Amino acid sequence: MTDNKELNAQYKSSLENDIISHLAKVKNLDIRSAFDIYYSSRLAQQIESGAYGIENMDYKYLVEDLIESESELFNDT
Repeated sequence: MTDNKELNAQYKSSLENDIISHLAKVKNLDIRSAFDIYYSSRLAQQIESGAYGIENMDYKYLVEDLIESESELFNDT
């Protein structure tokens, strides 16, 4: 039987994969660039810490918010 901690870790990993893939698609980036942008963002920190229950939000909304609120991360791409 899988415990809650393991399920949460799997869910978080899946969410991060969805965010990175969607970010790459929306911004026409290669996966590596999207990966670097995501892990440089406040969003990644918030998901890691579980702040505000943000990990329960839709990944498409989270990508939209990332693009709007952290536009400085896209200056090098």
